[in-house]
Amino acid sequence: MAKWKTIKTRYIYQTPFGHLRTDSCELSNGETIDNYYVHEYPDWVNAIVLTKEKQIVLVEQYRHPGNDFYLEIPAGKVEEDESYEEGIIREVQEETGFTSLKKPILLGEFMVNPATQTNKVLTFLILDAFQSSSQNLDENEDVTLKIIPFDHIEQLIEDHKVTQLFTVSAYYLAKNYLSKNEEN
Repeated sequence: MAKWKTIKTRYIYQTPFGHLRTDSCELSNGETIDNYYVHEYPDWVNAIVLTKEKQIVLVEQYRHPGNDFYLEIPAGKVEEDESYEEGIIREVQEETGFTSLKKPILLGEFMVNPATQTNKVLTFLILDAFQSSSQNLDENEDVTLKIIPFDHIEQLIEDHKVTQLFTVSAYYLAKNYLSKNEEN
């Protein structure tokens, strides 16, 4: 097994939200794929945000491709010249008005879909969060803030009220981290 060799790349479109390209690739067995489609997106960050009272800070918003409203953790793309930590702190503040005096804890770094996408998502845990301001939403964002007990999330997942994959996986990462660190 060996990495593929990119012979030629052609962009189909490029936008501020992402690019679509097609690569011609030579496989390790010598075969060639002429049109392998690749979506280039910026890296994303998301966070489980917990208050001192163990309340989780969520956002609910309409997602057009999913044609429904979704209860999610705060998330967004990392801006140019911004660290992942800076990105999640900014996104949480913009979407929720919450902040923390504690440093975000990295729970994991994952490829979103390495079969077709170039980006990764970094999941953080933010502890002892408190509301320091109102939301500072982009003009196209309509986000409702929801604050619920952290230990209610698993039931919401089972009841299919939380169905967004990154929110579900972040919840279990945070639950695992918190259970390990409460034991020590």
